[in-house]
Amino acid sequence: MYPTYFQPQHQDTQPGLETLMNPKPLSQRPDYKGSGKLSNKVAIITGGDSGIGKAVSLAFADEGADIAIVYLNEDVDAEETKYLIEQKGRKCLAIKGDVGDENFCKKVVNDTISTFGHLDILVNNAAVQYPQNSIIDITSEQLQLTFKTNVFSIFYLIKAALPNMKKGDTIINTSSVTAYEGHETLLDYSSTKGAVTSLTRSLALNLSKEEIRVNAVAPGPIWTPLIPSSFSKEEVAKFGTSTPLGRAGQPCELAPTYVYLACEDSSYVTGQVIHVNGGKSTSS
Repeated sequence: MYPTYFQPQHQDTQPGLETLMNPKPLSQRPDYKGSGKLSNKVAIITGGDSGIGKAVSLAFADEGADIAIVYLNEDVDAEETKYLIEQKGRKCLAIKGDVGDENFCKKVVNDTISTFGHLDILVNNAAVQYPQNSIIDITSEQLQLTFKTNVFSIFYLIKAALPNMKKGDTIINTSSVTAYEGHETLLDYSSTKGAVTSLTRSLALNLSKEEIRVNAVAPGPIWTPLIPSSFSKEEVAKFGTSTPLGRAGQPCELAPTYVYLACEDSSYVTGQVIHVNGGKSTSS
């Protein structure tokens, strides 16, 4: 069912376009059936136009949620995801902009509240990564961009969202296996994901009295637009083959984990990181 090999391919700009990938990532499992676990909930999902964010958006819609997807500039991908959500009978607001800008993050929350009237779930998923062979090659501009997109944006969105959240609501952050294993060429990216993991645990403690749960998902190698827009054709062709399962994961294989953390099934779970990585052993 899931591909074990990818055609050599590369995209020159991040975060990349799903429409240019071959094969396209699998965003939905044909046998997935929602059961109303998120009925009448409203979720903000950054990076919701493609990859993991798209799969999470579609799974949340299957479970009865309305969605605000936040994306940088991938209009074609965002339009397709919005269409698919609406085909499921749910509402979708697509918001274009840079999550590294605090004022934009405030706008995301304000627009979501104005459109849907409330907010129940925040999924911080947007990220960039720029491989470098040496730390010396990481410019201050790259370092700032990576941290603004991957870490600062989470602070900005949580600060904007919290006044609108209540007991029982949830925050889900996307960490990475690289926070636990490290990565030879993703030095700044891995550092940001370590920060995301620590923030998740600390914020869960901070918000425990409000009974707002905070958790994270740490994906392994997942076939998303970030891969061909980050790595060479040769690296893309063998992407994911080093896992015990021998292949990269697909976004649809992650989405149910986000559903679990967003719904009442995980009512006694906070401050945790769930690993979905094809069998890689991590110490969490």
